[in-house]
Amino acid sequence: MGKRTRAQRIGRGSPNYRARVSKNKNELELPDEENLTAEVVDIIKEPGRRAPIATVRYEDGSERMVLAPEGIKVGDEIEAGISADIKPGNTLPLSEIPEGTYIHNIESQPGKGGEFARASGTNATLITHDVGQASVQLPSGEIKSFNPKCRATIGIVAGGGRKDKPFVKASNRSYERKSKGKPYPRVSGVAMNAVDHPFGSGRGRHAGRPRTVTRDAPPGQKIGLISAKRTGGRD
Repeated sequence: MGKRTRAQRIGRGSPNYRARVSKNKNELELPDEENLTAEVVDIIKEPGRRAPIATVRYEDGSERMVLAPEGIKVGDEIEAGISADIKPGNTLPLSEIPEGTYIHNIESQPGKGGEFARASGTNATLITHDVGQASVQLPSGEIKSFNPKCRATIGIVAGGGRKDKPFVKASNRSYERKSKGKPYPRVSGVAMNAVDHPFGSGRGRHAGRPRTVTRDAPPGQKIGLISAKRTGGRD
């Protein structure tokens, strides 16, 4: 009798393999209105989020949480709107931001809220303005076109260099992986028994079977190079 492979257990969605996003208690929202000024009243670290967030108080007394850019501190003022200055923390439409500016928390559609370049230490770069679109280079290096009315925040997300600090102890790595719902330690498939993984068993550490698999393969077989366009070394 067989048993579930690791891919099947992860795909089932049990609590062991589910990220604890419930710790993200605060919604990070861009302001609904334009030409607003807010004061930074606090900068906090949320357990379920990698980047620090700032609490800002607007002129009408309302408070919101926003991603904290590098260089911002308590007491600083940030603005939102077409007439806002080009400085870290201010939110403007892409059409009003000069080319070559570092930005983050970019909307995919006008008014939808920030979705791109939100991780700690990351930023996108506004490359060029075209007719009806703005080209932005994302942290991955991909160049994506956005509606010029989409808003973005100036600056680089704070918390950069977080990955430079070593974990030192395996327990620290274990806690970090568990917070993301990832198994730790991650054992190679070829080191397992045949009952645990399709690549298991056999002499030597090799798969012993083709590592490419179709996109519609069942979960127990969907491992290796899924729907690979090509294999082997490049000439």
